[in-house]
Amino acid sequence: MMTRDVLLDMDQEEEDDEDGDIALENLDQMNASGFGTLGSQHDFQSPEFEEFNGKADSLFFHDGQRRIDFVLVYEDESKKENSKKGSNEKQRRKRQAYESNLIHDGLQLEATRSVLDDRLVFVKVHAPWEVLCTYAEIMHIKLPLKPSDLKTRTPFGNFNWFTKVLQVDESIIKPEQEFFTAPFEKNRMEDFYIHDRDTFFNPATRSRIVYFILSRIKYQVRDNVKKFGINKLVNSGIYKAAFPLHDCNFSHPSADSSCPNERYLLYREWAHPRSIYKKQPLDLIRKYYGEKIGIYFAWLGYYTQMLLLAAVVGVACFLYGFLNRNNCTWSKEVCDPNIGGKIIMCPQCNICPFWELSITCESSQKLCIFDSFGTLVFAVFMGLWVTLFLEFWKRRQAELEYEWDTVELQQEEQPRPEYEARCTHMVINEITQEEERVPFTACGKCIRVLLCTSAVLFWILLIIASVIGIIVYRVSVFFTLSKEMRPSENGTDPIQKYLTPHLATSITASLINFIIIMILNIIYEKVAIMITDFELPRTQTDYENSLTMKMFLFQFVNYYSSCFYIAFFKGKFVGHPGDLVYWLGKYRNEECDPGGCLLELTTQLIIIMSGKAIWNNIQEVLLPWVKNLFGRYCSASSSEKITPRWEQDYHLQPMGRLGLFYEYLEMIIQFGFVTLFVASFPLAPLLALVNNILEIRVDAWKMTTQYRRMVPEKAQDIGAWQPIMQGIAILAVVTNAMIIAFTSDMIPRLVYYWSFSVPPYGTHAHHTMEGYINNSLSVFNVADFQNRSLENPYSRSGNYTTCRYRDFRNPPGHPQEYKHNIYYWHVIAAKLAFIIVMEHIIYSVKFFISYAIPDVSKSTQSKIKREKYLTQKLLHENHLKNVTWSHIGDLAKNITETVDNNLRPKLE
Repeated sequence: MMTRDVLLDMDQEEEDDEDGDIALENLDQMNASGFGTLGSQHDFQSPEFEEFNGKADSLFFHDGQRRIDFVLVYEDESKKENSKKGSNEKQRRKRQAYESNLIHDGLQLEATRSVLDDRLVFVKVHAPWEVLCTYAEIMHIKLPLKPSDLKTRTPFGNFNWFTKVLQVDESIIKPEQEFFTAPFEKNRMEDFYIHDRDTFFNPATRSRIVYFILSRIKYQVRDNVKKFGINKLVNSGIYKAAFPLHDCNFSHPSADSSCPNERYLLYREWAHPRSIYKKQPLDLIRKYYGEKIGIYFAWLGYYTQMLLLAAVVGVACFLYGFLNRNNCTWSKEVCDPNIGGKIIMCPQCNICPFWELSITCESSQKLCIFDSFGTLVFAVFMGLWVTLFLEFWKRRQAELEYEWDTVELQQEEQPRPEYEARCTHMVINEITQEEERVPFTACGKCIRVLLCTSAVLFWILLIIASVIGIIVYRVSVFFTLSKEMRPSENGTDPIQKYLTPHLATSITASLINFIIIMILNIIYEKVAIMITDFELPRTQTDYENSLTMKMFLFQFVNYYSSCFYIAFFKGKFVGHPGDLVYWLGKYRNEECDPGGCLLELTTQLIIIMSGKAIWNNIQEVLLPWVKNLFGRYCSASSSEKITPRWEQDYHLQPMGRLGLFYEYLEMIIQFGFVTLFVASFPLAPLLALVNNILEIRVDAWKMTTQYRRMVPEKAQDIGAWQPIMQGIAILAVVTNAMIIAFTSDMIPRLVYYWSFSVPPYGTHAHHTMEGYINNSLSVFNVADFQNRSLENPYSRSGNYTTCRYRDFRNPPGHPQEYKHNIYYWHVIAAKLAFIIVMEHIIYSVKFFISYAIPDVSKSTQSKIKREKYLTQKLLHENHLKNVTWSHIGDLAKNITETVDNNLRPKLE
């Protein structure tokens, strides 16, 4: 029997939100299940009110039998202060209509007033057996058929003694029993493993089903436009919150002996700092929070494990550079007072003085640590490491898909309620050739895509504009600092030894850039959500994938643009003394330090990675902790009262449906820093490893202690983040090859060592690095400043007739004066050859690794095929059992009668 929903006719009332949603016809069918009907539209059914029974850990209704699957919280309209009575009445009628429709659809409600604040009312929702079965079939939820006899864990063999220390104690968190599963069907209920109706649907599945219903129940009609869904009611303030319950307190077990205490176990064995060295209890995480959160922590844990190898190699390369820094010949020449002390460099701005090369001694020694042969080895290694990580993660992900029954998840996912509500256009399905509803026509879809793309491009251009602003800041501040920090005028030699204009400009510009990045992040997050809502994706997975691509494109430009500028543009287009390139006709383009821009790129990475980690920890840990602390302080006057579980959870912070999205985004941005620019900072994987070890436990701590329980959701994989990581992996090979070729001085040094240190270009008898500094700096005639510069620094040149600058050009008096010399063309050819060779070698090895390592292991493939075979066999055998002997007897009798009727005329 079909149920009729109770809807408020608001045609004559002024409505606050005019964007009413049109409900689909199939939504009515979805809600129809034969749970009673109403005779009048205004015959509201309200939940029963019960007093709190004093059991703080109870997860059941007042009768102690019906389990609480969801909790809705609202503020009693009659007790609201300083509010309009008309508005309160509208909200009350919408809420009553919604709750009445919940009751009509079979859900059972019970209301209880708050112990601490009598204005708050908690509506507890229970889904009875019939409702669970009906919607489990609609949602295609896989449920147990029979216990599985297949092994799903790969043993560690002889290493059990070592790994046992890292494993979760199985006596505390017992392994879950494995089952063969199949999509639930009510007419085949006897085929499923139903020993106890109360436990057949676990709490996570029950909450998921109830949330599915809450998201689709209507509460109002206006001009034939129906509004529905708990999300809109919460957003409009009719309800203050909606959430499933934690099963107990995180700090101690529940007093109820029937409670599984899963939250307490997760805190003790996962979120507590003393468990930082242990592996994560992924099966319990998945059981308690759902597959979507489980797959996130599985990916984060696997990524952290792989970072351990990268960190070890990175530290080894760093130590190689650190231990060999005193053997760096070119750095010794810079620091040598007889070489670097006698090389006079050209002014770095129009009002800057001439300076000695030896003042860059400190930076050149630091640069030797990072700009070494170990950096080249590490860059090649990381190109292969990222491929190994992605390929092995695919295998691990396939194992989790099998173990967690998400192999065929895409067939189960239902359309989003927001999508269903907008389906007003009829089209012919190309596959079924039947009419179906869609939210917009093909032309409307093209217009939406065009508008959304334009909005994303606008924000990307805005970020680029901010980067240009930072560049202008760099050149203007460097101009000012160079003027103020003249050692010959104000005697700041001790300060300038450690804080040069280059270093001061670099640090302040990095800090300002980081602040701009954070501000633009906050703004663009809201814009990206608005754009994605306007696109109206069909499923929640499509919604998150679309939002993921938008946010990552923005974050990619926002976080990495300054690094790309320093690595590949700064100091590359400056001209030469006497013919310089100017910004806005006033400021000289930025130049790199005589040792190159590699050290500045390293500084930029350290500031952004460290600042980002600190900022995220403040947001993720301190902010919810302070909010909860403030909430407890406000209710301290009633702290001696016993509060029920639902009220304790209400005072926790909401996680939000996109909370996990930001966790992924944070880690993917870090993954980009670790791979894209690792050639300039070998310690980046080590910093990421330390951060991730803490990140796992911090995320676990805040989810178990500071946040309400999230609605469990299914997820097959990590979604759009997988192709994003693959794109980063491909781009990382190019960026690291170009950093080594164009940002560091490795290629010029190698060209000098093998070609220009010996005849015919050099004067040394054997290959050596001696004389490299003199060979890599070009000569400029100071007299040429007079007619070509905006301001003549010759008046401050003393007795200098020439100065040196960083480039490979012919000296004054040469037939091709100040033109690029033969050394320059050798270096360019070597750089291009190095990039091509390195890219082809790494890409070839990457593709071989990808081909050699299958995405799904043979053992997992065999398990999937065997389980599918056994499941089909089991269902087929159970179906045959339904064909009873009485049916066979009836069939035989019919056959006999037919034969007799055919033979009787012949006999007669």
